Amino acid sequence: MLFTTDPPIIEKIQKMQDRVRWQQTAVLERNIDQTQLWIDDGQAETESFSFMVLGDSGTGRYRGDSPQRRVAEALLAHGEDARFTLHTGDVVYLVGSSEQYFENFIEPYREHLVGGHAPRQITYDQMVFQRPIFPTLGNHDYYDLPIISGIASVVTRPLRRLLQTYVDVDLGWHGSYTGDAFARAFIDYLRGVNEAQLAAHLDQHYTAKSPVGKRCLRYVPGEFTRLPNRYYSFRYGGIDFFALDSNTFNTPRPIADNAEGQQRRQQLENSLQQLRARQKQCLDEIAHYQHAETADESLTDLSAEAEQVAEQIRDIEKQLDTVSQLNTVDLDQLNWLRDRIFASWQDPQARGRIVFFHHPPYVTETTKWPQGQTLAVRRNLRSVLTAVEGQIGRQTRPLVDLVINGHAHCMEHLQTGDNGLADARVNYIVCGGSGYSLRRQRTNGPTLQEAVGTEIQPVAHSQRYIGRAGHGSEKQRPYSCLRVEVKAGNPPQFVAIPVIAEKKHYEWKTYADKPFELR
Repeated sequence: MLFTTDPPIIEKIQKMQDRVRWQQTAVLERNIDQTQLWIDDGQAETESFSFMVLGDSGTGRYRGDSPQRRVAEALLAHGEDARFTLHTGDVVYLVGSSEQYFENFIEPYREHLVGGHAPRQITYDQMVFQRPIFPTLGNHDYYDLPIISGIASVVTRPLRRLLQTYVDVDLGWHGSYTGDAFARAFIDYLRGVNEAQLAAHLDQHYTAKSPVGKRCLRYVPGEFTRLPNRYYSFRYGGIDFFALDSNTFNTPRPIADNAEGQQRRQQLENSLQQLRARQKQCLDEIAHYQHAETADESLTDLSAEAEQVAEQIRDIEKQLDTVSQLNTVDLDQLNWLRDRIFASWQDPQARGRIVFFHHPPYVTETTKWPQGQTLAVRRNLRSVLTAVEGQIGRQTRPLVDLVINGHAHCMEHLQTGDNGLADARVNYIVCGGSGYSLRRQRTNGPTLQEAVGTEIQPVAHSQRYIGRAGHGSEKQRPYSCLRVEVKAGNPPQFVAIPVIAEKKHYEWKTYADKPFELR
């Protein structure tokens, strides 16, 4: 909640490139595409299939229970025949540390792992999936922990152990080391391969062919289950999936240096002051819970609110930052996405397109819509689709069939209107309620408006929202994952089925919610 740091974008890019030996000689000599994946499960050509979606799940236990585990069990029950699971990020809270991978990932998803019957024998950087999980990086997967915070965390561990039944702290000595734990857990960490063995490693595992004929990494469930890069694509059942790292194109634009910009800056500084005051109030209230006998669910809610306020503070600080990284945008990744979506449209074997990443461009969760990061991600994705539309022209169907995100701790289905923009008529699903504290929907309505040209226009509408609701004894906590059914045919049909593990009146029930078609 406090004292975490978010590394600069350029550092994230450079370190992740180093970990995969990005475009180094041995890779180039073999004509390897380091962003393409081939799933070798013997079923990847079948047009009718299903997959599951999780997001923002990576928390430990609190109040003697684990919502994440409840959702994982629901996933197993309702996704027995699902081919794979997409994860929309925040795999491990709070700072993506390797210290938390056992409790916050391996143990809850043990059935997905080879050797899962004895999860304590699995190390986080040696996981092999028999039920594939394809993750993207969330902001918490990149966060770091300054030395002083790590020391404080360990020194106060006895007190935290006393309170951990009620507050999920999830801190240890260190953070993610700029996403290093995620990279070692999920990505083919070529930097860790001995130089003398690198050629043999590439020749053993990069034996599949991409849609354009280059060599690419072969993902074999139960044997070798690595990702080629922090952003990547794969084709399954004729559907092209594009996994992005939105942490490197979510920086807000600089505030204009004029009278309007100065007014905006003053508004943000006032909001920042209010948020810091509320953050201190939350932490003071949390500190009053010194004994387990006096704690109740309000402590869990206070902890969640403090983390949410910290996130709002970080977003405003990024908007006010005029020096460090405001002009840094991961153009290489955005250009890659543009080129791959264009190539997908040109390929008669591709019958649909799904994009998934962490930060949602459209969302009605209580705090996300006005954030600078939301606007930045929306603008960057829209610019990619605008460029694709400029190449192939306006189509009778959306340029992408579905965009899936996390970050907002809820389940939500939104759809953009026919507004003349390149992202018109696209279905968006937010799946970020799979374990961490749930959040409410905003109070000012399900229709999202935006300045388009010189006018404020409606750009998207929320079709369904599943998140924290009710108050007092009627409070509902519907944690969720999602099942997506992909039908045969071109264009394909998609049916989404929310799967809910709900806590109400201190009791749990699991059920599949009403399905909805993505038209």
